[in-house]
Amino acid sequence: MSAVEITPLAYPGLETLATAVVLLDDARSVRYMNPAAQNLFAVSATHTVGHSLTRIFEDAAPLLAAIDYASTNNCSYTQHEISLQLAASGKLELSCTVTPGEGALSDNFLIEFNLINQQLKIAREERLLDQSERNRELIRNLAHEIKNPLGALRGAAQLLDRELDRVELHEYTQVIIQEADRLQLLMDRLLAPHRIPHIVCFSIHEVLERVTSILTAEYSTGLVIRRDYDTSLPGIFADREQIIQAVLNIARNAAQAMQGKGEIQFRTRVARRVTIAKKMHKLAASIQIIDNGPGVPEEIRERIFFPLVSGRETGSGLGLTLAQTFVSQHHGTIELDTEPGRTCFTVLLPIDEAQGK
Repeated sequence: MSAVEITPLAYPGLETLATAVVLLDDARSVRYMNPAAQNLFAVSATHTVGHSLTRIFEDAAPLLAAIDYASTNNCSYTQHEISLQLAASGKLELSCTVTPGEGALSDNFLIEFNLINQQLKIAREERLLDQSERNRELIRNLAHEIKNPLGALRGAAQLLDRELDRVELHEYTQVIIQEADRLQLLMDRLLAPHRIPHIVCFSIHEVLERVTSILTAEYSTGLVIRRDYDTSLPGIFADREQIIQAVLNIARNAAQAMQGKGEIQFRTRVARRVTIAKKMHKLAASIQIIDNGPGVPEEIRERIFFPLVSGRETGSGLGLTLAQTFVSQHHGTIELDTEPGRTCFTVLLPIDEAQGK
Protein backbone atom coordinates (compact mmCIF):
# COMPACT_ATOMS: atom_id res chain seq x y z
CA MET A 1 0.00 0.00 0.00
CA SER A 2 1.21 3.52 -0.80
CA ALA A 3 2.53 5.66 2.01
CA VAL A 4 -0.11 8.32 1.26
CA GLU A 5 -3.02 7.66 3.57
CA ILE A 6 -6.55 8.60 2.54
CA THR A 7 -8.76 9.76 5.38
CA PRO A 8 -12.11 11.54 5.55
CA LEU A 9 -10.24 14.68 6.63
CA ALA A 10 -8.07 14.54 3.51
CA TYR A 11 -11.07 14.59 1.17
CA PRO A 12 -14.05 15.91 3.18
CA GLY A 13 -16.05 16.45 -0.01
CA LEU A 14 -16.25 12.70 -0.59
CA GLU A 15 -17.91 12.23 2.79
CA THR A 16 -20.95 14.27 1.78
CA LEU A 17 -21.44 12.83 -1.71
CA ALA A 18 -24.60 10.85 -2.38
CA THR A 19 -22.59 8.92 -4.97
CA ALA A 20 -20.79 5.81 -3.72
CA VAL A 21 -17.00 6.24 -4.03
CA VAL A 22 -14.28 3.62 -3.44
CA LEU A 23 -10.52 4.23 -3.72
CA LEU A 24 -8.24 1.28 -4.53
CA ASP A 25 -4.47 1.06 -4.30
CA ASP A 26 -2.12 -0.52 -6.85
CA ALA A 27 -2.80 -3.99 -5.40
CA ARG A 28 -6.56 -3.48 -5.94
CA SER A 29 -7.13 -3.30 -2.20
CA VAL A 30 -9.61 -0.88 -0.68
CA ARG A 31 -8.01 2.29 0.71
CA TYR A 32 -11.11 4.38 1.30
CA MET A 33 -14.92 4.14 1.15
CA ASN A 34 -17.22 7.11 1.63
CA PRO A 35 -20.44 6.74 3.70
CA ALA A 36 -22.58 6.41 0.57
CA ALA A 37 -20.51 3.38 -0.53
CA GLN A 38 -20.69 1.83 2.94
CA ASN A 39 -24.46 2.21 2.86
CA LEU A 40 -24.84 0.92 -0.70
CA PHE A 41 -22.75 -2.20 -0.12
CA ALA A 42 -23.89 -2.78 3.49
CA VAL A 43 -20.33 -2.91 4.85
CA SER A 44 -18.22 -0.70 7.09
CA ALA A 45 -14.93 0.95 6.16
CA THR A 46 -13.34 -0.72 9.20
CA HIS A 47 -14.23 -4.11 7.77
CA THR A 48 -13.01 -3.43 4.22
CA VAL A 49 -10.11 -0.93 4.20
CA GLY A 50 -6.84 -2.76 3.59
CA HIS A 51 -8.57 -5.77 2.10
CA SER A 52 -9.41 -6.92 -1.43
CA LEU A 53 -12.71 -6.32 -3.19
CA THR A 54 -13.88 -9.81 -2.18
CA ARG A 55 -14.71 -8.29 1.21
CA ILE A 56 -17.46 -6.41 -0.66
CA PHE A 57 -18.34 -8.61 -3.66
CA GLU A 58 -18.53 -12.38 -4.02
CA ASP A 59 -17.18 -12.11 -7.58
CA ALA A 60 -15.32 -8.91 -8.42
CA ALA A 61 -14.15 -10.11 -11.87
CA PRO A 62 -16.42 -7.74 -13.89
CA LEU A 63 -15.22 -4.78 -11.85
CA LEU A 64 -11.56 -5.79 -12.08
CA ALA A 65 -11.94 -6.00 -15.86
CA ALA A 66 -13.13 -2.40 -15.93
CA ILE A 67 -10.19 -1.36 -13.74
CA ASP A 68 -7.74 -3.15 -16.05
CA TYR A 69 -9.17 -1.36 -19.08
CA ALA A 70 -8.83 2.05 -17.39
CA SER A 71 -5.29 1.17 -16.30
CA THR A 72 -4.17 -0.10 -19.72
CA ASN A 73 -5.57 2.89 -21.59
CA ASN A 74 -4.79 5.43 -18.84
CA CYS A 75 -8.27 6.95 -19.07
CA SER A 76 -11.57 7.08 -17.27
CA TYR A 77 -13.78 4.17 -18.19
CA THR A 78 -17.51 3.81 -17.56
CA GLN A 79 -19.22 0.44 -17.43
CA HIS A 80 -22.91 1.26 -17.83
CA GLU A 81 -24.33 -2.10 -16.78
CA ILE A 82 -22.57 -4.31 -14.28
CA SER A 83 -24.18 -6.89 -12.00
CA LEU A 84 -22.40 -7.50 -8.70
CA GLN A 85 -23.31 -9.96 -5.96
CA LEU A 86 -22.64 -8.49 -2.52
CA ALA A 87 -20.71 -10.56 -0.02
CA ALA A 88 -23.17 -9.44 2.65
CA SER A 89 -26.38 -10.23 0.73
CA GLY A 90 -28.27 -9.23 -2.37
CA LYS A 91 -27.35 -8.35 -5.93
CA LEU A 92 -26.93 -4.84 -7.33
CA GLU A 93 -27.32 -3.59 -10.89
CA LEU A 94 -24.83 -0.73 -11.19
CA SER A 95 -23.01 1.60 -13.49
CA CYS A 96 -19.44 2.41 -12.48
CA THR A 97 -16.78 4.88 -13.60
CA VAL A 98 -13.12 3.98 -12.99
CA THR A 99 -10.64 6.87 -12.98
CA PRO A 100 -6.85 6.36 -12.61
CA GLY A 101 -5.28 8.55 -9.94
CA GLU A 102 -2.77 11.32 -10.53
CA GLY A 103 0.38 12.56 -8.78
CA ALA A 104 0.94 10.82 -5.45
CA LEU A 105 -2.08 8.63 -6.22
CA SER A 106 -0.99 7.64 -9.73
CA ASP A 107 -1.13 3.94 -8.86
CA ASN A 108 -4.61 4.26 -7.36
CA PHE A 109 -8.08 4.07 -8.86
CA LEU A 110 -11.15 6.07 -7.93
CA ILE A 111 -14.40 4.21 -8.63
CA GLU A 112 -17.83 5.86 -8.62
CA PHE A 113 -20.90 3.64 -8.38
CA ASN A 114 -24.50 4.49 -9.24
CA LEU A 115 -27.56 2.30 -8.99
CA ILE A 116 -29.12 1.92 -12.41
CA ASN A 117 -32.59 1.59 -10.95
CA GLN A 118 -32.27 4.35 -8.33
CA GLN A 119 -34.66 6.73 -10.07
CA LEU A 120 -37.10 3.90 -10.75
CA LYS A 121 -36.90 2.93 -7.10
CA ILE A 122 -37.62 6.47 -5.90
CA ALA A 123 -40.55 6.84 -8.30
CA ARG A 124 -41.98 3.49 -7.21
CA GLU A 125 -41.56 4.40 -3.54
CA GLU A 126 -43.43 7.67 -4.04
CA ARG A 127 -46.21 5.87 -5.90
CA LEU A 128 -46.56 3.27 -3.15
CA LEU A 129 -46.65 5.89 -0.40
CA ASP A 130 -49.27 7.88 -2.26
CA GLN A 131 -51.35 4.76 -2.94
CA SER A 132 -50.94 3.66 0.67
CA GLU A 133 -52.27 6.99 1.94
CA ARG A 134 -55.31 6.73 -0.34
CA ASN A 135 -55.93 3.15 0.72
CA ARG A 136 -55.74 4.05 4.41
CA GLU A 137 -58.28 6.82 4.02
CA LEU A 138 -60.60 4.60 2.00
CA ILE A 139 -60.36 1.71 4.48
CA ARG A 140 -60.81 4.05 7.44
CA ASN A 141 -64.02 5.50 6.01
CA LEU A 142 -65.27 2.05 5.05
CA ALA A 143 -64.56 0.67 8.53
CA HIS A 144 -66.52 3.50 10.16
CA GLU A 145 -69.48 2.85 7.86
CA ILE A 146 -69.47 -0.87 8.66
CA LYS A 147 -69.09 -0.65 12.45
CA ASN A 148 -72.49 0.91 13.21
CA PRO A 149 -74.75 -1.51 11.26
CA LEU A 150 -72.54 -4.38 12.43
CA GLY A 151 -73.33 -3.55 16.07
CA ALA A 152 -77.03 -3.37 15.29
CA LEU A 153 -76.84 -6.71 13.48
CA ARG A 154 -75.21 -8.38 16.47
CA GLY A 155 -77.73 -6.88 18.90
CA ALA A 156 -80.65 -8.06 16.80
CA ALA A 157 -79.16 -11.58 16.62
CA GLN A 158 -78.85 -11.65 20.44
CA LEU A 159 -82.48 -10.59 20.89
CA LEU A 160 -83.62 -13.19 18.38
CA ASP A 161 -81.57 -15.85 20.13
CA ARG A 162 -83.46 -15.23 23.39
CA GLU A 163 -86.85 -15.62 21.72
CA LEU A 164 -86.15 -18.90 19.94
CA ASP A 165 -87.86 -21.96 21.38
CA ARG A 166 -86.22 -24.61 19.22
CA VAL A 167 -82.70 -25.41 20.47
CA GLU A 168 -81.39 -26.31 17.00
CA LEU A 169 -82.11 -22.77 15.76
CA HIS A 170 -79.71 -21.25 18.27
CA GLU A 171 -76.86 -22.56 16.14
CA TYR A 172 -77.77 -20.13 13.38
CA THR A 173 -77.98 -17.08 15.63
CA GLN A 174 -74.65 -18.02 17.19
CA VAL A 175 -73.09 -18.07 13.74
CA ILE A 176 -74.38 -14.53 13.14
CA ILE A 177 -73.03 -13.33 16.50
CA GLN A 178 -69.64 -14.97 16.06
CA GLU A 179 -69.19 -13.65 12.53
CA ALA A 180 -70.25 -10.17 13.68
CA ASP A 181 -67.59 -10.34 16.41
CA ARG A 182 -64.98 -11.42 13.85
CA LEU A 183 -65.86 -8.52 11.55
CA GLN A 184 -65.86 -6.13 14.52
CA LEU A 185 -62.30 -7.22 15.36
CA LEU A 186 -61.32 -6.72 11.71
CA MET A 187 -62.74 -3.19 11.73
CA ASP A 188 -60.88 -2.38 14.96
CA ARG A 189 -57.62 -3.51 13.34
CA LEU A 190 -58.28 -1.29 10.34
CA LEU A 191 -58.89 1.75 12.56
CA ALA A 192 -56.05 1.05 15.03
CA PRO A 193 -53.25 2.86 13.13
CA HIS A 194 -55.03 6.21 13.41
CA ARG A 195 -54.33 6.80 17.09
CA ILE A 196 -51.73 9.43 17.96
CA PRO A 197 -48.25 7.81 18.27
CA HIS A 198 -46.65 7.74 21.73
CA ILE A 199 -43.04 8.74 21.02
CA VAL A 200 -40.27 7.38 23.26
CA CYS A 201 -36.58 6.55 22.79
CA PHE A 202 -35.69 2.86 22.63
CA SER A 203 -33.31 0.40 21.05
CA ILE A 204 -34.55 -1.38 17.94
CA HIS A 205 -32.84 -4.50 19.26
CA GLU A 206 -35.26 -4.54 22.20
CA VAL A 207 -38.06 -4.64 19.64
CA LEU A 208 -36.45 -7.53 17.75
CA GLU A 209 -35.92 -9.50 20.95
CA ARG A 210 -39.58 -8.98 21.86
CA VAL A 211 -40.65 -10.22 18.42
CA THR A 212 -38.29 -13.17 18.75
CA SER A 213 -39.92 -14.15 22.05
CA ILE A 214 -43.39 -14.00 20.53
CA LEU A 215 -42.48 -16.04 17.46
CA THR A 216 -40.60 -18.60 19.56
CA ALA A 217 -43.71 -19.09 21.68
CA GLU A 218 -45.96 -19.41 18.62
CA TYR A 219 -43.61 -21.74 16.72
CA SER A 220 -41.80 -23.74 19.39
CA THR A 221 -40.37 -26.23 16.89
CA GLY A 222 -39.23 -25.95 13.30
CA LEU A 223 -38.56 -22.19 13.22
CA VAL A 224 -34.97 -20.97 13.61
CA ILE A 225 -34.35 -17.28 14.35
CA ARG A 226 -30.89 -15.82 13.81
CA ARG A 227 -29.61 -12.39 14.77
CA ASP A 228 -27.07 -10.13 13.07
CA TYR A 229 -27.11 -6.89 15.05
CA ASP A 230 -25.07 -3.72 14.59
CA THR A 231 -24.53 -2.74 18.21
CA SER A 232 -23.46 0.79 17.19
CA LEU A 233 -27.02 1.54 16.07
CA PRO A 234 -28.29 4.47 18.18
CA GLY A 235 -31.68 4.52 19.86
CA ILE A 236 -34.64 5.74 17.83
CA PHE A 237 -37.50 8.02 18.79
CA ALA A 238 -40.77 6.34 17.79
CA ASP A 239 -43.92 4.66 19.05
CA ARG A 240 -42.46 1.47 20.50
CA GLU A 241 -45.67 -0.57 20.31
CA GLN A 242 -46.32 0.41 16.71
CA ILE A 243 -42.80 -0.56 15.64
CA ILE A 244 -43.11 -3.87 17.51
CA GLN A 245 -46.38 -4.55 15.70
CA ALA A 246 -44.91 -3.61 12.31
CA VAL A 247 -41.89 -5.92 12.68
CA LEU A 248 -44.04 -8.68 14.19
CA ASN A 249 -46.49 -8.54 11.28
CA ILE A 250 -43.66 -8.91 8.75
CA ALA A 251 -41.89 -11.69 10.67
CA ARG A 252 -45.13 -13.55 11.41
CA ASN A 253 -46.07 -13.31 7.73
CA ALA A 254 -42.72 -14.93 6.90
CA ALA A 255 -43.24 -17.70 9.47
CA GLN A 256 -46.73 -18.41 8.14
CA ALA A 257 -45.45 -18.52 4.54
CA MET A 258 -42.95 -21.18 5.65
CA GLN A 259 -45.64 -22.98 7.68
CA GLY A 260 -43.53 -22.50 10.78
CA LYS A 261 -40.57 -24.44 9.39
CA GLY A 262 -37.58 -22.48 8.18
CA GLU A 263 -35.16 -19.71 9.14
CA ILE A 264 -35.74 -16.03 9.83
CA GLN A 265 -32.84 -13.62 10.26
CA PHE A 266 -33.05 -10.22 11.93
CA ARG A 267 -30.29 -7.93 10.63
CA THR A 268 -29.67 -4.32 11.67
CA ARG A 269 -27.34 -1.71 10.22
CA VAL A 270 -26.82 2.04 10.25
CA ALA A 271 -27.82 3.45 6.86
CA ARG A 272 -26.15 6.73 5.93
CA ARG A 273 -27.45 9.41 3.60
CA VAL A 274 -30.60 7.61 2.51
CA THR A 275 -33.37 9.18 0.45
CA ILE A 276 -36.94 8.45 1.48
CA ALA A 277 -39.74 10.13 -0.48
CA LYS A 278 -37.35 12.70 -2.00
CA LYS A 279 -35.94 13.67 1.41
CA MET A 280 -32.32 12.99 2.32
CA HIS A 281 -31.64 11.67 5.82
CA LYS A 282 -28.16 11.65 7.33
CA LEU A 283 -28.83 8.52 9.36
CA ALA A 284 -31.47 5.83 9.33
CA ALA A 285 -31.97 2.51 11.07
CA SER A 286 -32.05 -0.37 8.60
CA ILE A 287 -33.92 -3.42 9.92
CA GLN A 288 -33.99 -6.46 7.64
CA ILE A 289 -36.30 -9.44 8.14
CA ILE A 290 -34.94 -12.22 5.92
CA ASP A 291 -36.48 -15.67 5.47
CA ASN A 292 -35.65 -18.70 3.34
CA GLY A 293 -39.25 -19.42 2.40
CA PRO A 294 -40.89 -19.76 -1.03
CA GLY A 295 -40.90 -16.02 -1.76
CA VAL A 296 -43.76 -13.66 -2.57
CA PRO A 297 -45.77 -14.77 -5.64
CA GLU A 298 -44.90 -12.64 -8.64
CA GLU A 299 -48.53 -11.78 -9.38
CA ILE A 300 -48.98 -9.92 -6.07
CA ARG A 301 -45.50 -8.41 -5.51
CA GLU A 302 -46.54 -4.95 -6.68
CA ARG A 303 -49.67 -5.10 -4.51
CA ILE A 304 -48.29 -6.85 -1.45
CA PHE A 305 -48.86 -3.81 0.82
CA PHE A 306 -52.40 -3.18 -0.43
CA PRO A 307 -55.29 -4.02 1.94
CA LEU A 308 -56.83 -7.49 1.62
CA VAL A 309 -54.04 -8.76 -0.68
CA SER A 310 -52.56 -12.01 0.62
CA GLY A 311 -50.53 -14.90 -0.76
CA ARG A 312 -52.29 -17.32 1.59
CA GLU A 313 -55.87 -18.55 1.25
CA THR A 314 -56.53 -18.01 4.95
CA GLY A 315 -54.72 -14.64 5.14
CA SER A 316 -56.61 -11.42 5.87
CA GLY A 317 -54.21 -9.29 3.82
CA LEU A 318 -53.93 -6.72 6.61
CA GLY A 319 -50.64 -7.59 8.33
CA LEU A 320 -48.30 -5.95 5.80
CA THR A 321 -50.75 -3.10 5.20
CA LEU A 322 -50.70 -2.22 8.90
CA ALA A 323 -46.91 -2.64 9.01
CA GLN A 324 -46.48 -0.13 6.19
CA THR A 325 -48.96 2.23 7.86
CA PHE A 326 -47.04 2.23 11.15
CA VAL A 327 -43.67 2.67 9.41
CA SER A 328 -44.88 5.48 7.12
CA GLN A 329 -46.29 7.31 10.15
CA HIS A 330 -42.66 7.51 11.31
CA HIS A 331 -41.54 8.86 7.89
CA GLY A 332 -39.98 5.51 7.07
CA THR A 333 -40.44 2.98 4.31
CA ILE A 334 -40.48 -0.77 3.72
CA GLU A 335 -38.68 -2.32 0.74
CA LEU A 336 -39.17 -5.84 -0.60
CA ASP A 337 -36.60 -8.03 -2.34
CA THR A 338 -37.86 -11.55 -3.02
CA GLU A 339 -37.03 -14.68 -4.95
CA PRO A 340 -37.64 -18.37 -4.25
CA GLY A 341 -35.57 -19.31 -1.21
CA ARG A 342 -34.94 -15.75 -0.01
CA THR A 343 -37.29 -12.91 0.88
CA CYS A 344 -36.01 -9.74 2.53
CA PHE A 345 -38.17 -6.94 3.93
CA THR A 346 -36.05 -3.88 4.74
CA VAL A 347 -37.54 -1.34 7.15
CA LEU A 348 -35.87 2.08 7.02
CA LEU A 349 -36.58 4.46 9.89
CA PRO A 350 -34.96 7.92 9.85
CA ILE A 351 -33.00 8.51 13.02
CA ASP A 352 -32.35 12.22 12.57
CA GLU A 353 -35.99 13.11 11.84
CA ALA A 354 -37.44 10.84 14.51
CA GLN A 355 -35.53 12.65 17.23
CA GLY A 356 -37.29 15.49 18.89
CA LYS A 357 -40.76 14.60 17.59
